[in-house]
Amino acid sequence: MGAGTISNAPVRGGHGGRRRRRSRVRPMSEINVTPFVDVMLVLLIVFMVSAPLLTVGVPVRLPETAAEALPTEQEEPLTVTLAEDGRVLLMANETESADLVAQLRAIAAERETRRVFLRADGAVPYARVAEVMGALNAGGFRDIGLVTDAGGPRLDGTDR
Repeated sequence: MGAGTISNAPVRGGHGGRRRRRSRVRPMSEINVTPFVDVMLVLLIVFMVSAPLLTVGVPVRLPETAAEALPTEQEEPLTVTLAEDGRVLLMANETESADLVAQLRAIAAERETRRVFLRADGAVPYARVAEVMGALNAGGFRDIGLVTDAGGPRLDGTDR
């Protein structure tokens, strides 16, 4: 609420208050943290809302499966995306299919891991997915993870 003053003026004796000793005024030493907490909560909400928007990607309708998620690594995973219209994207950059193997070999020379994640739209034919998986293998990536959405149907007929 702001700084104020507190007076500790003792009233001294028997002259009916005519003679008062001049008191010392002490500043208040309390800090009001309520505005600070309010600002921090607003910043927290802003970052919580904006963090998911920072991931850049291509809109892809991933197929749903009952598979569990793979463990994460220290290095940012390499992602290859097959869009519904046939485009091939290496991370967020569109690339030609003919150049894919050469670019993958250059990337494989610089990376520690050989893991790559393949995101393919559900409408892309399986033959096209298999072609890109062959290119990934030829480019030096043998550990290929297919990215899907969780919560899909199970083959044993049970619900999750």
